[in-house]
Amino acid sequence: MSVPTSVTDTAPTSRDVSPTPSRFGALSAYRHEMTLAVLLIVLGVAAAIVSPSFLAWDTQRELLSHDWELAMLTIPMMLIILTGGIDLSVGATMALASVVFGDVFTRSGDILLASLAALATGTVGGALNGVCITRFRVHPLIVTLATLSAYRGVAEGVSLGQSVSGFPASFSQFATATVLGFPVLGVLYVVLAIVAAFALARTPVGAWLVAIGYSETAARFSAVRVDRIKLALYTFSGAIAGIAAIFFAARRNTAKADVGTGMELDVITAVVLGGTSIFGGRGTVIGTVLGFLLLHESREWMSWAFDYDELNLILVGVLLIASVLLQRVLSGRTGRET
Repeated sequence: MSVPTSVTDTAPTSRDVSPTPSRFGALSAYRHEMTLAVLLIVLGVAAAIVSPSFLAWDTQRELLSHDWELAMLTIPMMLIILTGGIDLSVGATMALASVVFGDVFTRSGDILLASLAALATGTVGGALNGVCITRFRVHPLIVTLATLSAYRGVAEGVSLGQSVSGFPASFSQFATATVLGFPVLGVLYVVLAIVAAFALARTPVGAWLVAIGYSETAARFSAVRVDRIKLALYTFSGAIAGIAAIFFAARRNTAKADVGTGMELDVITAVVLGGTSIFGGRGTVIGTVLGFLLLHESREWMSWAFDYDELNLILVGVLLIASVLLQRVLSGRTGRET
């Protein structure tokens, strides 16, 4: 039994994998990415006509600072959905890590200790999701829906609805620091995306994740360590949520329990919009990056041009439905199901 060698190959079966479906999958992903790129260009042209100042570098840098935490969370979410899973608890995990960060800082006054505590909290929260999914065989949707509520509830209970602020100036300045004019958070996101893309394309990890997404049973028979991989992915997702909580505290100079409220929907929308199949087995990092950029730019421009934040909720829903329909259309052209 052969295992796919890239994120666009077809599922392993009892027969050798044919190269033709692999080309179909690659073509579908390429068309999806090109469509997203064209939509970004169209949006840019429209913004240049209606609101020229929107495209200024200083404006874009400021607007992107609103969503770097969201951007980072899309990478582990894409890897999880690639295996046919989902993590609805990322926002709640981020909130719990934020509250722990604030609590430890209040008690110790040590910003490094508080950061390590937040990272540990996120990592343990993600690992708990992974254990429930792999050890007790509970569906990821049920597990993460439960922990979404549980983690958020614990965060509210520990903080009693109070926020913590007054962090050292050096900590707050870190969030606004730049490298060659590019924000540190943006650099971290780019590095994260490059590492994930390399792992998917140049290491066995990509083949393993695709195999699990297409058929977990077939992957197990192919000697893929399914449970270990799933546990690692959900733990990684929790760790990134913990890091996002730290950066949010630095950027906003506050740690509170309502951090990340509704963020799970935005993260999933960006990933699915980027072409990752919600059923697993197909997805690319490039598509995810483009999906995030299209979601971010669309929302920011609507707020910029029309000054109605309520339109963002409608936009997220429309983009999510549109991305699924787009995948259907492209799958039909390439002879595959999404």
